[in-house]
Amino acid sequence: MTDRLLPLVVDLDGTLLLTDTLHEQSLALARQQPVQVVHLPLWLRRGKAHLKQQLADRVALDVESLPYNGELLDWLKAEKAQGRSLILCTAADTQVAQAIGDHLGFFDEVLASDGHTNLSASNKAHALTQRFGLHGFDYAGNSRDDLPVWQAARHAIVVNAVQSVAQAAQQHGNVDKVIPARAVQARDWRKMLRVHQWLKNLLLFVPLLAAHQFSNASAWADVVLAFLSFSLCASAVYIGNDLLDLPSDRRHSSKRLRPFASGNMPIVIGVHAVPLLLIGSALTGLAVGGTFLAWLAVYFALTCAYSFKLKQLVLLDCLTLASLYSLRIVAGGAAAGLAVSHWLLAVSGFVFLSLSFLKRHAELRPLMAREDNAVAHGRGYEAQDAPLVQMLGIGAGYAAAVVLALYLHGETGRALYPNSHAILLTVGVLAYWISWMWLKSHRGEMHDDPIVFAIKDKVSLACGAAFAASLMLATLGLPW
Repeated sequence: MTDRLLPLVVDLDGTLLLTDTLHEQSLALARQQPVQVVHLPLWLRRGKAHLKQQLADRVALDVESLPYNGELLDWLKAEKAQGRSLILCTAADTQVAQAIGDHLGFFDEVLASDGHTNLSASNKAHALTQRFGLHGFDYAGNSRDDLPVWQAARHAIVVNAVQSVAQAAQQHGNVDKVIPARAVQARDWRKMLRVHQWLKNLLLFVPLLAAHQFSNASAWADVVLAFLSFSLCASAVYIGNDLLDLPSDRRHSSKRLRPFASGNMPIVIGVHAVPLLLIGSALTGLAVGGTFLAWLAVYFALTCAYSFKLKQLVLLDCLTLASLYSLRIVAGGAAAGLAVSHWLLAVSGFVFLSLSFLKRHAELRPLMAREDNAVAHGRGYEAQDAPLVQMLGIGAGYAAAVVLALYLHGETGRALYPNSHAILLTVGVLAYWISWMWLKSHRGEMHDDPIVFAIKDKVSLACGAAFAASLMLATLGLPW
């Protein structure tokens, strides 16, 4: 073997993968066997190698969809084409490492933790030196644990390392190649927190507006705090849902680009963010007072139930999503100290049910072109269900328009809106907007989240403006 073709040893977690398999397995255990999570500290007491083996025995990772380091993969394939021997050497359990090695197909050998020895740091350096001799191999790694391995290698390849680790590696004087890390950017944080989804929490202000409490400063202040509380809680739920939904997201055409699914955001950040956001939400909710905190707790419990199970149950998943929207209105009423009208809940409930079915239809429609009656991953729907989902969603949307018309002709509607003839426009606007949204989905032009589509769609924005103008005109009359 020539000096150039010394074996190239490659680390797995954070190097070949833009994620950590230990974190991935822990989340998979929480998703598939949540009762077993209590055993994690007991397994860890017997060492990290034992912990990893126990996890590998209980859960299997979807190695095909894991976020691989594309730049490193291309370089490894080029080195392999030149006749170089490639060794995957990792502290991950041997079952995980072997599955990834078999999937990629270009590694000549796989070395990994065996349940007794955690093949990391000095243990890895010693094993490789025993196998290939001091400076008898090149090594690609990313973490501080790799410093002793780089020191024992002929050449160090620094991959996806933070600046302090990269500088420490340079001090050894044998760095041959650097594949820089992608820094976590502001947009990654925004996507992780789903800041754009906070727009849904504007529903908290609906009871104030519907009751015409425009000058009630105290109530507005409470609802602003409630909005912040709900937004923090929602972000915690979205992060938790993303962490639990990683396998499904990675097989989705657009969701695979989410921060955790793509590997742009470390999983450990999400795990730490969830409790911090929930604490902030609870403290803010306490400041609102009243029964608001109780409704916030109901919202959180229902979203957790949705994330763990309900989203997998056909029809019930859409009913749950619609309920979560309606809960925001009820919580807004509690924050403002206002009773929420049954008419308001009925109209909004049907609208939200229509949007929930619309979300599922947008996910199912791309599957209709396949001939194998494909199943939506992580959901209970089949491609053939799309027409039925469309019918149910359109029906729910038109039901909202009918209920709204009945309300406006009732005594309550006439009392709140002196110019009641002007408000009839809202019924037409709502019917048109529902029809427009479903037309876009039928054409395959709907975003997988209808709310995201609506806030960017000019027609939807125009409908919103027309709806608001009609309400103002019915309340205030013409200015001349």
